[in-house]
Amino acid sequence: MFPRRLLHTLFVAALLSLPAAAPAQQLVNGYEPKWWKEAVVYQIYPRSFKDSNGDGIGDLPGITSKLDYLRKLGVNVIWLSPHFDSPNADNGYDIRDYRKVMKEFGTMADFDALLAGIKKRHMRLIIDLVVNHTSDENKWFVESRSSKTNPYRDFYIWRPGHTAADGTRTPPNNYPSYFSGSAWTLDPKTNEYYLHYFAVKQPDLNWENPKVREEVYSLMRFWLDKGVSGFRMDVIPLISKPTGMPDLTPEQLKSPPNAYANGPHLAEYLREMNREVLSKYDDMSVGEATGTTLAQTGSLVDDRRHELNMIFNFDAIKIGRSDFGPSQLGAWSLPELKAIYDAHATTLGKHDWDTVFLSNHDNPRIVSTFGDDSPAMRVSSAKLFETMILTLRGTPFLFEGDELGMTNYPFRKIEDYDDIAVKNAYKAEVESGKMSAAVFLAAQARVSRDNARTPMQWDSSPEAGFTTGNHPWLAVNPNYKQINAAEQESDPASVLNYTRALIRLRAHTQAFVYGDYEDLAPQDAHIYAYTRTLGDETYLVVENFSSSATSYTLPGGLKAGTLLLSDIPSSHEANTSTLNLSPWESRIYRQ
Repeated sequence: MFPRRLLHTLFVAALLSLPAAAPAQQLVNGYEPKWWKEAVVYQIYPRSFKDSNGDGIGDLPGITSKLDYLRKLGVNVIWLSPHFDSPNADNGYDIRDYRKVMKEFGTMADFDALLAGIKKRHMRLIIDLVVNHTSDENKWFVESRSSKTNPYRDFYIWRPGHTAADGTRTPPNNYPSYFSGSAWTLDPKTNEYYLHYFAVKQPDLNWENPKVREEVYSLMRFWLDKGVSGFRMDVIPLISKPTGMPDLTPEQLKSPPNAYANGPHLAEYLREMNREVLSKYDDMSVGEATGTTLAQTGSLVDDRRHELNMIFNFDAIKIGRSDFGPSQLGAWSLPELKAIYDAHATTLGKHDWDTVFLSNHDNPRIVSTFGDDSPAMRVSSAKLFETMILTLRGTPFLFEGDELGMTNYPFRKIEDYDDIAVKNAYKAEVESGKMSAAVFLAAQARVSRDNARTPMQWDSSPEAGFTTGNHPWLAVNPNYKQINAAEQESDPASVLNYTRALIRLRAHTQAFVYGDYEDLAPQDAHIYAYTRTLGDETYLVVENFSSSATSYTLPGGLKAGTLLLSDIPSSHEANTSTLNLSPWESRIYRQ
């Protein structure tokens, strides 16, 4: 037997030889610090950002050529919309090959060069994960539709549908597509219907098949191993279909996304994805949460559930309009918008994390939708929304051109559009006689996705410096000579330089990341005033949502402290309870 002292010595030595446990993460105001919580994310729609070869289509080398611009802007995460091989039925959201770069965008070597350039500048890259559906030209679907006995048949959702006594065929249920018409298409090869929540050329994957899930996890590892830092997950709540897929009720047909989303196996699939892939990398995940309410958000992002880091909730960006089918921009009020952000602050807890955004590739331009894009008001209006997005709770997401105050395009006729959603809706609404062309086109000009997709306005040269060619894939906004990056670079009062200052302020102010939020005037029809507080630091943000000057007295005897930033360079008011605000003015004070 070993002497007791020797056993003790051996035991201590064994303990000392064990790897040291990772130090416990120190919480900040109850939140676990993460790089993606402190990030500012900039979305690039590659087709529209910068064309390097004159073919009129933006590409990966074009993005690489503008990385110094993005670094100077101050963003530290780039979200790249789909760059994968695609026949472009839905501009890249119909993927033919997940491990290949779209030929119009370049090569895998171009992608590797882009990623290396991003890392060299101490930024990160996240990419789109589009796995609710594929292209109908994807090899999986080509095989799946070839016969009922093909090994890939169950990669997709097939049903026989209904056959009337006279032989008439009808779909399995009454599901409508996001892009108009039925969500089912009869395939003549096997005489069965396949499900497509979106375009006919975007068949939905069958996530109940474990082989599908493993293929998805494999392609995720492929890109993470290349060095990307995570994913924006396209329509991810739709991957689990409703049990039995019965007809939607009349009430459900008023908002199909709410019926389609968050199916019975969603949590199971996301936890498996996290366990098998996401948890093994230093990454971020943000889900496009169509059909998901604020009350359901915690079930996706609570960090104790090990599913997603964040989601995009569309309550704010879709205020006044529908999240499904052709929509019109309806009336909304500032108290309604504030109520959305107030509800987020009270509903989401310390284990949840939020996003804040008012733009992306699927929505019209911020300043034209929420603000005043007239020549007299556009600059201050655009600055106000950048102020709001970069000082509210959650990780901020900017879309290309937001930092310039780019506006909606003056669409006039259906031929001006590229968007498949608009074209399908025109057939369903106008060509069927349900709506006049004038009414339809007037509505779409305000809300169409193509407003966000017009080429980036770099300078005042032909085609806004986007391309050296004469035919960009989508027309450049004719206001590019007045609104462009080169013009704003030399103007200290420009939207661009103001956005840079905002991002710098946020980067050095943890209160704007982890601080508590309080709305000081929830019912005020024109003023949005709120504080962000972390420990003994408090910051006051005041924004005038009006094209008229106004005088605003802070509630409860509160005085504005030291003025840090204003979108009106001539503003100097400080240490006062009453603020005289110019139209669309926003100010940030340190209290």
